[in-house]
Amino acid sequence: MLLLAGTATVASGQAFTCTPTHVWDGDGPIWCAEGPKVRLAGIAAREMDGTCKPGHPCPDASATAARDGLAKLLGKVTGTAPTGHLLVKGSRLQCVSEGGAGGKRTAAWCISPVHGDISCAMVKAGLAARWARYWGAQRCALSTDPILREL
Repeated sequence: MLLLAGTATVASGQAFTCTPTHVWDGDGPIWCAEGPKVRLAGIAAREMDGTCKPGHPCPDASATAARDGLAKLLGKVTGTAPTGHLLVKGSRLQCVSEGGAGGKRTAAWCISPVHGDISCAMVKAGLAARWARYWGAQRCALSTDPILREL
């Protein structure tokens, strides 16, 4: 799929590829080399200041643990950007948009060729909370992925 420069979000239901380059916190945004900024669908993680937004589920995991766990699921951390984002290098994700997630972010379910569904992996690792309002029919298969035991 070709994304045009300046595209704010990927239309709901549209599949797209995301090669992660930056991570902000445990539910995104994940900046993609292809252009989109992805907010992981169906989950909530703490803000980087440690708070949870009103009306959002609030997981026990710290913001730093969630961010670092997401970065580890996406690939290898290669540094920190001046913006505070972790720089990551990892495999391309296959994502399906749920539409806009505020600002120029796309809410999406993303699948890693290494770890499977990233939203599910974050919940299974205890780094994010399942957000029932947005979870829908999404189901997480049981995983024997060793990285989930390390997170």
